[in-house]
Amino acid sequence: MQKKQIFLCAINNVLSGTCNEDCKFCTQSVRYKAPIERYTYKEESRVLEEARQAAANGALGYCLVTAGKGLDGKTTEYIARLADRLSRELPGLRLIACNGTATPEQLRHLKAHGISSYNHNLETSRHYYPEICSTHSWEERYATCEAAKSAGLSLCTGGIFGMGEEEEDRESLLESIASLQPESVPLNFYIPNPALPIPERTIGREAGLSVIRRMRERMPDLPLLMVAGGREALFSGYEDAMFDAGANAIVIGDYLTTPGESPDRDRQRLQDLGYEVATECHGR
Repeated sequence: MQKKQIFLCAINNVLSGTCNEDCKFCTQSVRYKAPIERYTYKEESRVLEEARQAAANGALGYCLVTAGKGLDGKTTEYIARLADRLSRELPGLRLIACNGTATPEQLRHLKAHGISSYNHNLETSRHYYPEICSTHSWEERYATCEAAKSAGLSLCTGGIFGMGEEEEDRESLLESIASLQPESVPLNFYIPNPALPIPERTIGREAGLSVIRRMRERMPDLPLLMVAGGREALFSGYEDAMFDAGANAIVIGDYLTTPGESPDRDRQRLQDLGYEVATECHGR
């Protein structure tokens, strides 16, 4: 029997390591002085070349990510310019923006310039959130997700597991995600870094598979259930179990500040397992 198709997505950190927020899971915060590359507004030509490579690797979705609390006028126009160019030159790519808190007006502007989807993760439960961030609220995050939908964008929202939260926090996060009825849910698993205040990942493979399974049970018709950051650490060699649990999408290539698996190796592994790489995105 033919196995299901797997959707590939790639991300581009187009503004890196300049964030003043205190999210304890994030190396892009300037507070923690993590040894990462930091830069502002990556050159348009470089973004285009990197997008071309992602498309050649089979990515259907391409996410433009900026460090910082949220959109301001300059960043909004920068993302709009990138979207204009990428939409014109790579019309097959579904463009996603991930730029923090945003207003409906800003989001409508991005949509008008070619952005199809907005990614803004809830990160963890409402109850546990003050343990990982104090400089902006969980409620702001939820409101931005609602704003994306009101602007006519498809919503991509998920969270990070293994940051010291309890099981009830994981359940609460999954419920909150489902309440927003997103079209895409990225499940991330904490990647420790010596510079960060959270010392270790507090979730293992079996618990991670349970998270995937419970998300799929809550949203059986969810178009894209994606395993993103931390996939290689938890599920390398166990991809079949990950997809059997309900995932049908992965991030290929590098993450924001952490190297990912080689796209060629990911594609070969999918082929070896009998999966097909999707060529059309159901989330359109």
